[in-house]
Amino acid sequence: MNDSVKKVAVLASGNLLPGHPDMRDDAFELDEEIGKLRPAFAAHGMRLDVINWRDAPDMAADYDAMLPLLVWDYFESNEAEFLRAMAQICQRTQLFNRFDTLQWNINKSYLEDLAMQGAPTIPSRRVSHISEAEIQSAFTDFKCEQLVIKPDVGGGAWRQVLHKKGDKFPAKDELPPEGALIQPFLKSVVEEGEYSFLYFGGRFSHALLKTPKPGDYRVQSIYGGGEQAYTPSQQEREQARAVFDMLDFTPLYARVDLLRADDGRLLLIELELIEPYLYLDFAEGKGGDNKGAQRLARVLARKLGL
Repeated sequence: MNDSVKKVAVLASGNLLPGHPDMRDDAFELDEEIGKLRPAFAAHGMRLDVINWRDAPDMAADYDAMLPLLVWDYFESNEAEFLRAMAQICQRTQLFNRFDTLQWNINKSYLEDLAMQGAPTIPSRRVSHISEAEIQSAFTDFKCEQLVIKPDVGGGAWRQVLHKKGDKFPAKDELPPEGALIQPFLKSVVEEGEYSFLYFGGRFSHALLKTPKPGDYRVQSIYGGGEQAYTPSQQEREQARAVFDMLDFTPLYARVDLLRADDGRLLLIELELIEPYLYLDFAEGKGGDNKGAQRLARVLARKLGL
């Protein structure tokens, strides 16, 4: 390997890569992200490749670092295979974020850890499996009319259900396959939207507001959701930062996702440390001059000794 240029791989799920028989509808987001990261990395002495995460362990020794930024199928009952692959990778090269970080962040039980430290989280209950009795109990405990039921290992609204009190119980194949998180539905996701704050090397980069399409509550582009640039107030910056500062380590990259409560506070939905989409379109600058991409490249280059 040429020491003057560091080789970096962004890991992706197979269904985001060309030639896959069942390409994801949001595969364009890979091109958008890599189109900004690749020239920014090159400007900092790094060559960026994109490879399937399942192939990564066998290729890890050829790279100076690997980042699982686009592994958008690890939660589709593939988490054990994914963690095995990441454990192998970090024995052969540098993995960012670190393996212990991925291991902690992969299950939504991490939200309980943060709540115990004082993070403002959405009221939640974790169950080993979903049943009608658990749902009825949650309606009673949360005193609400709608619940969000999501897998405790999941992302992108996969196997996630919005269930209204009195409606027919969802079909088994719609619900989380195993452990789940049950939360009261917050109407602000429809009325206002969901906020995302991006951090690279512990420093704030940019923020955006994600909104669902009319008649839906899911903000992801694959469900018709949209995004817009957002300049947070100082108070909002401080609320997001307070969550980030609860970590006893500094991740290479992080995304803090928040919803507004009825009292005006921002509540934590997710602290994304594995495969957050970085929404670089909402950082200033085009292509390799994108400031978000440059910030990430700069921090990684320092870690690689450049």
